[in-house]
Amino acid sequence: MVIVGGGAGGLELATRLGDTLGKRGLAQVTLIEKARTHFWKPHLHEIAAGTVDLHTHAVDYLAQSHWHCFRYRIGEMTGLDRTRREVHVAPYIDFDEGEQVTAERIFPYDTLVIAVGSLNNDFGTPGVQEHALLLETPAQAERFHRRLVNACLRAHAQAAPLRPEQLHVAIIGAGATGVELAAELHHTTRTLVSYGLDRIDPERDIRINLVEAGPRILAALPERMSVSARQLLEKLHVRVRTNAKVTAVTPNGVQLASGETIPAELVVWAAGVKAPDFLSRLDGLEVNRINQLRARPTLQTTLDDTVFAIGDCAEVPWLGHEGKTVPPRAQAAHQQAAHLVKQMRRRLRGQPLQPWRYRDFGSLVSLGTYTTVGNLMGQLVGGNFWIEGLFARWMYQSLYKMHELALHGLWKTSLGTASRFLARRTVPRVKLH
Repeated sequence: MVIVGGGAGGLELATRLGDTLGKRGLAQVTLIEKARTHFWKPHLHEIAAGTVDLHTHAVDYLAQSHWHCFRYRIGEMTGLDRTRREVHVAPYIDFDEGEQVTAERIFPYDTLVIAVGSLNNDFGTPGVQEHALLLETPAQAERFHRRLVNACLRAHAQAAPLRPEQLHVAIIGAGATGVELAAELHHTTRTLVSYGLDRIDPERDIRINLVEAGPRILAALPERMSVSARQLLEKLHVRVRTNAKVTAVTPNGVQLASGETIPAELVVWAAGVKAPDFLSRLDGLEVNRINQLRARPTLQTTLDDTVFAIGDCAEVPWLGHEGKTVPPRAQAAHQQAAHLVKQMRRRLRGQPLQPWRYRDFGSLVSLGTYTTVGNLMGQLVGGNFWIEGLFARWMYQSLYKMHELALHGLWKTSLGTASRFLARRTVPRVKLH
């Protein structure tokens, strides 16, 4: 069994298959992933803002594979031979060291699960690749944080007045990532300035712009969440712009279709979702317009019973909701991984596979240290239940704990949580005025 992609769904699946089938010698489970460590993608905005340390939350793939009886192979999938049942993997090059680590390789499979996630879609907008920052990987999030700190240090040290775009941030796309980043930046920029950068007045000099092409923020979530989140962002002096389509990103800001220019020293592109381009070239497998592999309710791809697709890179019918597909959320990938663990046992026994049904437990959006808003629905509460404040924040944090439990089990997760809590208690606190 070969799994390609070590995100939330892929790593959970590899871990649980290793624990159940690999440990007992019933299957050989291999995870192919181009990165060395795993980080839960919904928390990338916290790395970018500097409120989460990557190294205390990262999972080392090699160590995880050792403790959970699967094999980890580093590299990026580039092709597929469905006739010979082979996955083609590109050479792995360590760009920091400037050397090739592994050569091009081929991995045979009996069962293949593709779980490579999704990317932002820039829709061909001029200047995005050259001047905007993305938040698709921990490295990109850390790069944004470095540039944010450098911008504040530069503004504090320079003798000349601030340029129009200095200390201004433009976040393009008001989905969950954009909204959460905007709220998080309000807190962290003020904390950063309080560490002695007294020549910067955060209320006067720092401006955060959230730009959305659609009529409201958080368009994929209930309207009440959108209204509540916007009200709180505006209380934090985040400038929210809706019905504002970006036509170009420049070195000094963004241009809108209306002709207006928003000055910005830092531009984050968090709009649009698409699956990686290489999926459209996988030996004839069927994809949709954003490169997602089309799958059946069993999570098997439409044209090949031996190839499965889960997570953001898969278009799966939403059973019980005619004509709809499952939204690209972490909870969907988590449910799909749990379902496939059971189905792989049935597959080994030659039994027919059961269809997967998505259970929507609602949506939660964290607005930094201030609050969390969301709704719980489905079997969890027997309806649609609006929540916010401290209880909602606890629920939001529990989503990550569920992911940790799937990877590490109860005892290791409990010890890790306790150690991080103690570490936070020893960090010096600065009173903000």
